[in-house]
Amino acid sequence: MRLPEPEPGLVVRYAYLWLREHRAGREEGVKDRPCAIVLSLGTEAGQRRVLVVPVTHAPPADPEAALELPPAIKRHLGLDAERSWVVLSECNDFAWPGPDLRRIEGRGDASVAYGFLPPRFFAALRHRFVALARARRNVRVHRSD
Repeated sequence: MRLPEPEPGLVVRYAYLWLREHRAGREEGVKDRPCAIVLSLGTEAGQRRVLVVPVTHAPPADPEAALELPPAIKRHLGLDAERSWVVLSECNDFAWPGPDLRRIEGRGDASVAYGFLPPRFFAALRHRFVALARARRNVRVHRSD
């Protein structure tokens, strides 16, 4: 499978492990879902580490810790028409590509990416994510490789 480069703003299908699942002892996410890459860094060992934030249909308990995806962006990515939010209060940290990337049905065997978030929306997402991190209001779940 030919994978895209893990660039910030790219939305991929990923078996996201929620913090509550991690705290309950789970190592695998229950559901594959769209996730946006927030950060992609090379390590000294030549590995690539990626941070992703999840997209969910569930309205956020804390509206400051999420951004609603506008319908036009959802259409652009090929997602459903239901309301969705990008959760910014937690993220998964993993070595790219890792075992938890998933193919997107109907897009060919090699596709794990829905596409990129528009630059203006991604800038707002990144700004809020960084603000929450500085305030220690988001948590990183480190995934095993």
